[in-house]
Formats: sequence, C-alpha cells, structure tokens
Amino acid sequence: MAFISEGYESKVTTMIKIKQIKEADTEVLSLLGRLTWAESHGQYIDNKNELSKYLDENFSISKTNQEINNPKQLFYIIYTDDLPVGYAKLIINATQENIASENSCRLERIFILNDFIPLKIGQQLLTYVEEQAKALELDTMWLSVYIKNNRAIRFYEKNDYKNVGDLNFSVSGKLYENIVFSKVF
Repeated sequence: MAFISEGYESKVTTMIKIKQIKEADTEVLSLLGRLTWAESHGQYIDNKNELSKYLDENFSISKTNQEINNPKQLFYIIYTDDLPVGYAKLIINATQENIASENSCRLERIFILNDFIPLKIGQQLLTYVEEQAKALELDTMWLSVYIKNNRAIRFYEKNDYKNVGDLNFSVSGKLYENIVFSKVF
C-alpha cells in the first residue's frame, strides 16, 4: 500500500509505503525497534544501564527473529522514500482483563523515528494496522501507553481510543504505570 504525504515543514512530496515484515527484514526491524523505543521511552528510564540492558534483551536480532516467526505476531514497516522510518507490532487474539472481546488484538508497538514524526505518518500507520485487524475479523484493538507520554495519549484519544484501565510495564524490575486504551471496530 502506498500513500503520498506532503512534508510538514519542507512542503516536499514524500512517497509512503507500508509493508508486512518478512524474515529478511529482521535486522532492519531490530534496529528500528531499538532506536524508536530508546527515543520514545529512554528519557523515562533513570538508570541508563538498565535501559541498555532492556534494549539488548528486547531488540536483539535473535529475539526479533523469534517474534517475526510467531504467526500470532504481525509486524509492519513504514517507509518514507524507501527509507524505513517506523513500524507497528500487532498481536492477534491478545487478551487483557479490561477487554471484554475474545476476538481482540493488541497493538503492542507503534513507533516512528523522531525525525519523521512531523510528517504525521504515524496516523497512516495506525489506520493501516486497524484495517489489517478488521480484515482478520478482529473486533477490538487495545494498547497501553505510559502515563507520562502525553503526545501518545492525545494521539490515541484523537483516534477514538477509550481509557479502559491500567497495567504496569516492567523494565528491570521497576514498574511504570500505563493506561490501557481500546477501540471497538
């Protein structure tokens, strides 16, 4: 699927493509995951050694390859002029105590490199992932957002996601409070 996006500040036309990830994309996804997670969450982790350990454990080539090969986990990369600049991870039939549907999915990750956020391509990626979930006949998507990530909270509220609860996210044993959002299709 291709989109045309007009650059936010430069007013340059940019070609946007989104594709489902294959095993050949493992290295790109691993690097994108590491960079985007550090950009979006790194400032909230006080101990930088713990941040490095988390990134090493969760975005290694081997861990990423295992996730790509799990049929319940779908990944999508978004490209700007053939440059991979973000991705999304969808987990099929992921349950959550605050979600009534048995036919739901979790948007576990959706990240855009900071330099490309002004292009507003995160909206295109979210819309695309929602369309993929609907095509799989899933009826609810849920996700969690760190309570201090105000930009992400506003983004999901603007996209009709509703606050349905909370959960704790652990980095090296330290808990970070997250809001659980969901959207019924």
